Amino acid sequence: MSEILGYLAVVLPADVSADAKLLALQCALRMNAHMQVTLPTGMLRSLRINAVAACHELERTRWLSTVDGPGAATFTANLRDTTLLAQSPARPDRRRAADWALRSGCPAWTGSAEPLLRLHAIYLTAHSDPSSRQGLSECDRMIRDCAMDDQGLHAALSRLTATGILAEWQICPASGDVHWTLARRLG
Repeated sequence: MSEILGYLAVVLPADVSADAKLLALQCALRMNAHMQVTLPTGMLRSLRINAVAACHELERTRWLSTVDGPGAATFTANLRDTTLLAQSPARPDRRRAADWALRSGCPAWTGSAEPLLRLHAIYLTAHSDPSSRQGLSECDRMIRDCAMDDQGLHAALSRLTATGILAEWQICPASGDVHWTLARRLG
């Protein structure tokens, strides 16, 4: 999961919205060997994003081209970056990761309907040790991978603590690394 999040941070422009990153994450993890993805309308609704705007944003970046848009019975798109084929693990593993990301970023689980906070919850969970619930990441990488700006990091981590995603967090002044512990319910 962390590799796909890093991949998306590199190939998508820095100003791509969290809505578009959540959609791109599902597309990258659910694509077939022909780089085509089909998502049921119910799955798009469960993402709780503006799917039409996110789809248009990803089309403008030339990362995907839509076959059937989000208003159809199913959303179908062709992904355009062939490096995805080399990045991705086997399809059953990617599908399990996509389901995990859908559950980890769901508003009922994260306590927030805001896409940026849900993207952060997925990132933090993916970069945490399952047994200790602790994680570590460079500030710059977290900011880049989560589609945010420098000023928003402290506020986002504080909000994730308030919603019960994080038990605690701190930024090491010497290294600039973010250290965190997930709350028990995510462990």
